[in-house]
Amino acid sequence: MRPDILNPLFAEISLFKGVGPALARPLERLGLARAVDLAFHLPVSWVDRKLTDSLDMADAGRVIGTMLTPVEYRAGGSARAPFRVQALDGQGHGVSLVYFGKNSGWPRKLLPLNEPKFVSGKLEAYGDNLQIVHPDHVLPPEEADSVPSREAIYGLSEGLTNNRMRDLAAQALGRAPDLPEWIEPSLLAGKGWARWRDALARVHVDPADAKARERLAYDEIFAGQLALMLVRQSSRRRRGVPIEGDGRLRAMLKLPFAPTGAQRRAMGEIEGDMAQATPMLRLLQGDVGSGKTLVALMALLNAVEAGMQGAMLAPTEILARQHFDTLRKMAAGLPVEIAILTGREKGKVREATLMGLADGSIDILVGTHAIFQEAVRYKRLGLAVIDEQHRFGVAQRMMLANKAERAPHLLVMTATPIPRTLTLTYYGEMDVSRLDEMPPGRQPIQTLVMSASRLEEVVEALARHVEGGGQAYWVCPLVEESETSDQAAAEARAESLKLRFGNAVGLVHGRMKGPEKDAAMAAFAANRTQVLVATTVIEVGVDVPNSSLIIIEGADRFGLAQLHQLRGRVGRGDKPSVCILLRGNALGETSRARLALMRESNDGFRIAEEDLKLRGAGEMLGTRQSGEAAMKLATPEHMAALVDAARDDAHLLIERDGGLDSERGQAARICLYLFEKDAAVGLLRGG
Repeated sequence: MRPDILNPLFAEISLFKGVGPALARPLERLGLARAVDLAFHLPVSWVDRKLTDSLDMADAGRVIGTMLTPVEYRAGGSARAPFRVQALDGQGHGVSLVYFGKNSGWPRKLLPLNEPKFVSGKLEAYGDNLQIVHPDHVLPPEEADSVPSREAIYGLSEGLTNNRMRDLAAQALGRAPDLPEWIEPSLLAGKGWARWRDALARVHVDPADAKARERLAYDEIFAGQLALMLVRQSSRRRRGVPIEGDGRLRAMLKLPFAPTGAQRRAMGEIEGDMAQATPMLRLLQGDVGSGKTLVALMALLNAVEAGMQGAMLAPTEILARQHFDTLRKMAAGLPVEIAILTGREKGKVREATLMGLADGSIDILVGTHAIFQEAVRYKRLGLAVIDEQHRFGVAQRMMLANKAERAPHLLVMTATPIPRTLTLTYYGEMDVSRLDEMPPGRQPIQTLVMSASRLEEVVEALARHVEGGGQAYWVCPLVEESETSDQAAAEARAESLKLRFGNAVGLVHGRMKGPEKDAAMAAFAANRTQVLVATTVIEVGVDVPNSSLIIIEGADRFGLAQLHQLRGRVGRGDKPSVCILLRGNALGETSRARLALMRESNDGFRIAEEDLKLRGAGEMLGTRQSGEAAMKLATPEHMAALVDAARDDAHLLIERDGGLDSERGQAARICLYLFEKDAAVGLLRGG
């Protein structure tokens, strides 16, 4: 239960002064629903304002604040012309206050003639004269002191002004209590950090205060590290079932090639973990095509050999069905029953699956979130495998544990190469295995970067590729963060390509129903269509060895890690594989450098490090799209600099300072609730 001291911070913003339905909408678009959301909505930049008594041409380009007296109105000659208010400073220097698209009644009311006002805005040179376009502040002289020399600038949404956001942030800060200190005293003193509430207030007043930002970032990272440590501690305290298969099923597998050294190493680490009574908690990282599914199958067969059941959880139905088909093909001829359970399975099919799980006749279950449901009962669940781990929160990782009398071993996988700092930040409770080799048969992928102005050349190259018997993906750009717009882009591109290729073009996007997606992908896999136009859903699409060309339109709008994953959809057959990155015509230096890195490197972990610097953890891991909370206060730079100290501090708290029951532990408990990591507290109690 949340500590009472935090209740004011978790109040709804509907209780704030001045917040009605009209203002609630833009706040909702920014994800700001409670006081704590506003308090943690830190300024993104700031304006340094020069307060002066005298206007000077030398200050053109700067934001100034000064006392002015309006002396004349000048209306334009047309409806589109600006309305100007001529004003003088105390020395008689003139400036024009310019308003566009406004009814002249508004500036007349705001700036009555011959009444002094404090005016602030960006001073500009207009020929030999000075002007301020749409001043930021126009106030009575007695309110001039309310305008700071350094003003915070916030991220905004349409219908929300910076002044309004500043007022709301101040209201939120007014609800922030002075919390007990959770940081280890020597670390706090060594860093020279202020107390939590003081640091929060400082950042809103002075966004350039790096020390205050660092303190807040540390608090968030510490909460995450402590939560992960508590989850690990809870899991380690639970007794699992040692699993040691006899190898008979694994020996029966007919693999087309020998596992790589990295796969063998990962298999050995997993097998060693599963043999322990302490439940395994292991993260398996590897690029698309690095062989994670084989490693997972070996672990699942190890469980089945020991008389246990295994479950494999995927975030989408497409991926679940792909895993189901792949596992059945790889395990063909083995006396192993593999079933699938998604939201699509209904009626008798679903009932038969549930009965098979309960009586133990189903050995391995593949599915989506449906396998979490209350009705799903396993006879002897020994291993849970979760794919695309970043789409599930820490608490969700542990939900499958409640499906067994004893905690099952847990293996989680991701195709997103994750930098060390993010591994510690998001998966700190886990041991890590990396697949850093590619299996035999993977072709090197030639990557080309081309301008969108050369689209016709790309289509001609596609035509030659198809005529030569090849297949290709065409990935459409992220127009904006909306499935609808991605759908529109994909549909438009598919229609244009059908004019050239006819029925050889298939289409897949995120808003299609499951059976429609399956049909489109099945047609592509069977070579009934040669070009598959898609949004990013093909990251988890079908394996098509004949597809050795991928065209990624609007590549400068994608993150590096996402481009790398998409590129991995080709290179599986025996043909030379090509990835064409179609960029926009107007390309900044940063985007140019990013795409150049894609052209020169196939190293997913190097690309991931660069992507983290450019886009941040939430976008890189996909948590912003999936709904899981990304870091609000800590930047990638903060994470790199502070995660080790936060992990050590959390370890000290648990091992030396009495855990959550000590005085510092009680403060740390408040920190967990403040950053909404309280699921870890519940798991600890239930452990």
